[in-house]
Amino acid sequence: MAIQIAALAILAAFYGVYLGKMLAQRRRGIRTDQMARGNKRGRLFWTELLLKGVTCAVALAEAACALADWNSAPTWLRWLGLGLAAAGVGVFAASVYTMRDSWRAGIPREGETELVTAGIYRFSRNPAFLGFDLTYLGLLLAFWNPLLLALSCLAAVLLHLQILQEEAFLPAAFGPAYTRYRSRVCRYLGRRRPR
Repeated sequence: MAIQIAALAILAAFYGVYLGKMLAQRRRGIRTDQMARGNKRGRLFWTELLLKGVTCAVALAEAACALADWNSAPTWLRWLGLGLAAAGVGVFAASVYTMRDSWRAGIPREGETELVTAGIYRFSRNPAFLGFDLTYLGLLLAFWNPLLLALSCLAAVLLHLQILQEEAFLPAAFGPAYTRYRSRVCRYLGRRRPR
């Protein structure tokens, strides 16, 4: 029962940060959710649309697995998974906080954003995606089952494809500043040494 309660608290914290930030930005007239919206076409549109659907499915599956305690993992692995998921929530919350009003879900086609390279972005170019991945992996370990495994793997692949789409967009949006940033900070975690 303690594992279930901890998992539900982690889910509430993660999605509370996500939805809370969206609502706060909406009150200031900022359209945060730009997934598969606007005049996007082709691979970008389909990647964002699938990502939106799969991340919703993962959230529902995680909640259902936590409520039903559907798992086949040993207790120690479940607690390890919850620790990893809690770390994911922390990484995600730090990324959203640091991004301030430049945070968007999806590649922005409207509204001004700025290149954020401070805070957690000094160690990861994609800490929000890293937070998603850590949370998904942690909850998968806590509630190991075939459905959650399939959905979490699909979500991780789609999140990576979204990163690749964003990496194609960012040099045009931010020019040499992004190119310098990309040369110093790794995609997921770490810094590169100057040559």
